[in-house]
Amino acid sequence: MSDTPTRPADTAASAPPNPNVIVTVLAFAGIVVSLMQTLVIPIVPELPKYLNASASDTAWAVTATLLAAAVATPIAGRLGDMYGKRRMLLTSLALVTAGSFIVALSDSLTPMIIGRLLQGLSAGVIPLGLSIMRDEMPAERLGTSTALMSASLGVGAAIGLPIAAFVADNFDWHSLFWASGILGALSLVLVLVLVPESQVRSGGRFDLVGGVGLAAGLVALLLAISKGGDWGWGSGTTLGLFAAAVIVLLSWGFFELRTPQPLVDLRTTAKPQVLFTNLAGMAFGFSLFALQLVVPQLMQLPKQTGYGLGEDLLAVGLVLAPQGVVVMIAAPLSSKITKAFGAKYTLMIGAVIVAAGYALNVFMMSEVWQLVLISCIVGAGVGFAYGALPTLIMSAVPVSETGSANAVNTLMRSIGSSLASAACGVIVSQMTIDFGGHALPSEDSFKVIMGIGCGAALLALLLASFLPRLRAGATAHGDAAETASEAAPQKA
Repeated sequence: MSDTPTRPADTAASAPPNPNVIVTVLAFAGIVVSLMQTLVIPIVPELPKYLNASASDTAWAVTATLLAAAVATPIAGRLGDMYGKRRMLLTSLALVTAGSFIVALSDSLTPMIIGRLLQGLSAGVIPLGLSIMRDEMPAERLGTSTALMSASLGVGAAIGLPIAAFVADNFDWHSLFWASGILGALSLVLVLVLVPESQVRSGGRFDLVGGVGLAAGLVALLLAISKGGDWGWGSGTTLGLFAAAVIVLLSWGFFELRTPQPLVDLRTTAKPQVLFTNLAGMAFGFSLFALQLVVPQLMQLPKQTGYGLGEDLLAVGLVLAPQGVVVMIAAPLSSKITKAFGAKYTLMIGAVIVAAGYALNVFMMSEVWQLVLISCIVGAGVGFAYGALPTLIMSAVPVSETGSANAVNTLMRSIGSSLASAACGVIVSQMTIDFGGHALPSEDSFKVIMGIGCGAALLALLLASFLPRLRAGATAHGDAAETASEAAPQKA
């Protein structure tokens, strides 16, 4: 029996929440959290000097956030389903705010890593926001709203780099984190005041063993992926972590299939619509992040190489910033296509656009305007795809599993990005030229990465083709009988 609380008696008499306000506040929260991905990039080379530590140690300022986000996302989604999505959203925003202020006050490595861990623990904001929208938005507004919320992940990552580069070049590096802390606090207050708490809850008991098992497996997997280039892909540490990840995750899956209230319902995850959407999401995560790795390196290489553009990091950010605008513009357009033809075809269109962008990039990489054009094309494809992904997920899962299902999809995108980082790192380290006694990535290395990015988008297209064909106009509220039957008793 659900432990869903009843609404207060005066709730019906109060004014209904404004859908525009809810969407704006939740999308703003998503952008604030996604900014954490690129916030630290401009100062990574200087962290050893700032923190009086080695480069290998300060690299954990990035790795810690990645690992914390991977662990927190599915757990936050499940806790939101059980105990209240707004409650977990506020918790996540409190963590990113606290983490930002801890780093802003730090001058040594340990508090920096602690703060970055807390920032990573806020990664559940976007799937929680999507879930709140499913519960609170009118059906006719849901597609556009979830598309904008999902796109906030790409928007924050795109605009974060130029903003962070400008601040780092003109102010003390601590100001980056003071600013992020203020934005986090502002988003927390806005959610607290303007976003209602959903009464759709599954209740039950949290799967602690499942949470620990998934956390251990993901940490082993992502640690091996992110640090394998430094430790050596054939080293005992890297291979041992990969082996541990396989063993732990298989054991975790075996346990989840037999527990009555699992952290992740693997039977729901194995449904064709959910499975192929998650796999396509991972391919898109790989493809998007490949561009964000190529453009900064290509633009900052010396012009004397014959293919480098000799620009600074601020210029790199300004080249990538339009991508965020295009992602936001494409998101509502994707909703219109979904209403007309179905989310499957929106996802496939996005894959084709991204693949075309990378294919052009192989031949157009010698001028700044060309990279701006390519980043905008890829951004348009990502906007279409990220707008369709939550619709596909939420139309296939019960209302009581919305947070968990969205969190798994977000996690799959993050794993794709981590794989892109590792793959690109291997390619640029192996395909080099000698430049004044220094090894620099060769022009061919970038072309190979672009080709792989194109291939990842085509893989997403292939995976999307296996999705069941839903009727046009199907919404994320879900049309399946099981969704309706499960949703009914949960609304108080």
